[in-house]
Amino acid sequence: MSRVAAVQMASGPNISANLIEAERLIGLAAEHGADLVVLPENFAIMGLEEEDKVKCREQDGEGPIQEFISRQAALHDVWIVGGTVPLSTDDPGKVYAACMLYDGSGARVARYDKMHLFDVHIEASMESYTESLTILPGDEVVVADTPFGRIGLAVCYDLRFPELFRYMLDQGAEIFAVPSAFTAHTGKAHWESLVRVRAIENLCYVIAPAQGGYHINGRETFGDSMIVDPWGVVLERLPNGAGVVVADIDLERLRGIRRGFPSISHRRLQIAPSQTGA
Repeated sequence: MSRVAAVQMASGPNISANLIEAERLIGLAAEHGADLVVLPENFAIMGLEEEDKVKCREQDGEGPIQEFISRQAALHDVWIVGGTVPLSTDDPGKVYAACMLYDGSGARVARYDKMHLFDVHIEASMESYTESLTILPGDEVVVADTPFGRIGLAVCYDLRFPELFRYMLDQGAEIFAVPSAFTAHTGKAHWESLVRVRAIENLCYVIAPAQGGYHINGRETFGDSMIVDPWGVVLERLPNGAGVVVADIDLERLRGIRRGFPSISHRRLQIAPSQTGA
């Protein structure tokens, strides 16, 4: 059995201030015995403008945000999923939204670039988002071995695309880590349903940290960070405010559920690999 934590924040445009808060919350998670800590999407920066993340982009493998995650992992001897970090691309106007996994020594184990970009207009709240203006999408499904089980990485809007999670399942995923920053409007409508259904249909644990609160740029995010078991039970959650939720992951329970309720092996349709580019 392993203990995992989901961190909830309300990040702003000041990277140093965000990292100080992330450091506090990672330390709190470690104090509660967490072996794995998952940070939310955009934990290091929620800019005043979308272009702000491009201005603070880092080269792959170096930079203050990546160094921070590595240092915190080694300091607390915990594995960390580093939310998302803006990494350089060949296009000077765009970044990858990279979700990276570090082990307890501070070494990077895996990198996933957010695949599905949030280009939407929410009529009810008159909000518009066009992530593709500043982010390049990834095209690789990422599942990594850890001492806690095989972890599949996804980010926020990815939750709405079940085929991605099926691909991770087919690569042996037992846990999904999904750093997020749902809007208040879409979160109220869909957040819990999406997190729980990804757990239920794949018989996997889901660790879903989120941005939650009011941000300096005027945005409001939904929060409600949660950890869900393979039967869809919400083990722990934090409706609002900065903080940490901690729960135990039991792979024997997961395997027992899969043996007794073998819906995964009952699938009749398969998705062609060419459909994701993975």
